[in-house]
Amino acid sequence: MLAEDSVLLREGLVGLLGRCGHEVVSAVGDARALVSAVAEHAPDIVVTDVRMPPGFQDEGLHAAVRLREERPALPVLVLSQYVQRMYAAELLDSGDGTGVGYLLKDRVGQVEEFVEALRKVADGGTVVDPEVVRQLLRRRRDPLEQLTPREREVLALIAEGRSNGAIARELVVSEAAIGKHIGSILTKLDLPPTDQTHRRVLAVLTYLRA
Repeated sequence: MLAEDSVLLREGLVGLLGRCGHEVVSAVGDARALVSAVAEHAPDIVVTDVRMPPGFQDEGLHAAVRLREERPALPVLVLSQYVQRMYAAELLDSGDGTGVGYLLKDRVGQVEEFVEALRKVADGGTVVDPEVVRQLLRRRRDPLEQLTPREREVLALIAEGRSNGAIARELVVSEAAIGKHIGSILTKLDLPPTDQTHRRVLAVLTYLRA
């Protein structure tokens, strides 16, 4: 089962897998179709991208985590250009702990390497790109360590429920400066793209858990 929004790459992978002796029971271009196709075809393994329609954020990876929750023994191999740290960690911890992989497209050097990773995951093994491991290890450290002292101060005031204007008055700076600090905080905490209010809530939760 293959999920990839790029038509050229999707068709290329279908042809490649076919030449290597694998049958692609379905090839889809978005996360919703992926979930439906898995229910219909019950594949031996799912290969999916991370960013897919409609939002091109983390739909594919989120769908993979959901599928593993529903089918703990379903092998899933993520093949993407990006490391989405939040759901990557959930994916690797999902299901029964077997048959999972996360590879970066740009770092797969040979066809044989990809096919071998596919075989290993289908057989219940785990294959993770070293760059994915590195980024996940970074995530396990104190998430606030990258913040400057002023950014920590701003985040603490956000946690108290202060508005941007109230924080600016408290710290005797412009509201625009506070907006820049908040933008930097959200970026450094690697929060998933969503509306600004929700990201502020996630930032506060990160602060309270640290």
